[in-house]
Amino acid sequence: MASDSKSATAVNHRKLARFVTATFEKLGVPKEDAEIGGNVLVQADLRGVDTHGVIRFNPHSWYVKWLTEGSMTARPTIRTVSETASSALLDGDRGIGMVIGHRAMELAIRKARESGIGMVAVRNSRHYGMSAYYSMMVLPHDMIGIAMTNASRQVVPTFGREARFGTNPVCFAVPTDKELPFVLDMATTTAAAGKLELAARQGKAIPLGWALDEHAAATEDPKVAQRGRRLLPLGGSREGGSHKGYGLAIVVEILCGVLTGTLTALNADQDPRGHFFGAIRIDTFRPIDEFKRDMDRLIRELKSTPPIGGQERVYVAGEIEFETAQERAEHGIPLLPSVLKGLREVGEKLGVPYDLE
Repeated sequence: MASDSKSATAVNHRKLARFVTATFEKLGVPKEDAEIGGNVLVQADLRGVDTHGVIRFNPHSWYVKWLTEGSMTARPTIRTVSETASSALLDGDRGIGMVIGHRAMELAIRKARESGIGMVAVRNSRHYGMSAYYSMMVLPHDMIGIAMTNASRQVVPTFGREARFGTNPVCFAVPTDKELPFVLDMATTTAAAGKLELAARQGKAIPLGWALDEHAAATEDPKVAQRGRRLLPLGGSREGGSHKGYGLAIVVEILCGVLTGTLTALNADQDPRGHFFGAIRIDTFRPIDEFKRDMDRLIRELKSTPPIGGQERVYVAGEIEFETAQERAEHGIPLLPSVLKGLREVGEKLGVPYDLE
């Protein structure tokens, strides 16, 4: 969901990344890790995934708060718990999930280059931001990328009244030849939790089917939904197929939680997090040029579908985000006044020059 451009200020993405990186460094994060963290957040905003960008960078919550209070490790010791030629389990030492995720996907890529496939699971991590960042890391290597994470407990099972698991997002990235890469980045809920915060900041109602209130009744008020912490699985209701979203979420919980030993579904404290990353070398199955050619053919066939009334075109997963990134790279990332206020306060608190407006 993009920000409301009528009240937003366009900010240069490079300037924004420098500011966030400098702030991470002030919080004790090593320079290289700070650059990764800044890049992941700003890439989310560039792609229009505003719910996972610098909206999370304010002095009262999320990364700044966690690093300040010490519940997130600024300089984690990432260690290998177990490893084979094609797999590994890493312990993140409660570090920044974006940094741990980046290192884990790098390892998955190295293993896939040597073995044809690399699967790396992570335990004891923290929030890792936008899933697409990690799965897209494999695209220059002619691989298929997979990234998923479990999340804080705020989703109700189908027919349930209380939350038992997280939004548990999953992303697949697939390379192409001339077409844009296929990048499916989705929460297993009808709407990501960050969309409630964004709607609340914009003063907008949310659609029925997104969330329940504290009494497990449907609500259109994002602030009520935030207090209730009862998001609905993808589909919204049993009639809409929510049992499928529920099932997908638990598959993610199994790979990121049961397999790693980081079960947020059973963890009242909701942290740490578990992640799962995969890299598949395409040329171990068939020649890469043939694969990319067929990917292009598939995408073109989908995009050639006649649109329904009121719509101009049919999209493929990732297409809108790539186009948004191009537009925002040229014209700036639109940030709401409340987001800029939070960044300004962070700069003042930590002594980082604020030059975004």
